[in-house]
Amino acid sequence: MDLENIIPKGGPTIFEVKKYIQKYNKEIIVIKCGGSVLLESLLFDQFIEDILVVNKLGLNTIIVHGGGKNIKKKLDENKIASKFIDGLRVTDEKTISVVEKALNELNLEIVKKLNEKSCMAFSINSKNNIIKVNKVSSELGYVGNPSSVENKYLNELISKKKLPIIVPMGKDKNNKIYNINADIAAGAVAKSLNSRRLLLMTDVEGVLDKNNKLVSELYSEIAEKMIEDGIIKGGMIPKINTCLDAVHNGVTGVAIIDGRKPHSILFELFSDKGAGTLIRK
Repeated sequence: MDLENIIPKGGPTIFEVKKYIQKYNKEIIVIKCGGSVLLESLLFDQFIEDILVVNKLGLNTIIVHGGGKNIKKKLDENKIASKFIDGLRVTDEKTISVVEKALNELNLEIVKKLNEKSCMAFSINSKNNIIKVNKVSSELGYVGNPSSVENKYLNELISKKKLPIIVPMGKDKNNKIYNINADIAAGAVAKSLNSRRLLLMTDVEGVLDKNNKLVSELYSEIAEKMIEDGIIKGGMIPKINTCLDAVHNGVTGVAIIDGRKPHSILFELFSDKGAGTLIRK
């Protein structure tokens, strides 16, 4: 493998890549992308480049993407107000059709970009959906919690060297489409496949301690204590709860990484220092 031509300048060293590539051989990595990465063209291109590198290195990867900012833009255009309860968007009949359209468009854009570069990306959208859900609450409307994932289908795609790109939506027992928080959807996919790594790309550095310094590695017990002590707060709490749920249910490690930093995916997977906060059981 010609690593010199695969690893971008400014990425991890070839020495480190060689060291880690063996570790992920035959393992599954689930990457959730969202936030600014999906809205700013420079960050989006950077994300696509990293995925192409991981793909060329032969790693089994699955992408679950959010699209909150894209959804907001579309809802604003349609003059539909957004309301949130505990960080989840209240989704009525009108809203769900806009959400579905926005996410499917984004999905096809990611697939197209990757396929243009000879990567076999495969769209899993609201039409060929693989996640079954239960309704979270009548208050939230069409917002679902994953109850099962068709991992047999995902394993088939991976065995054919295809790269699944998944919309965070699911269907209930009546075949009604529901929106799922993208972190939770990615966690459900990672758990169903016992993946080696789940990477949650965000617009923050990672988990910060009480002095606002980045914590590079966390065990679940300490993470729970940090929530209790109010060090981990606000929007980071549901994210950490997703991480804890994943590591207690078959995922080896979950990393919260900053998607605004160049090559954060590559540094997290192929370097000693990582690129954010790694959470283990």
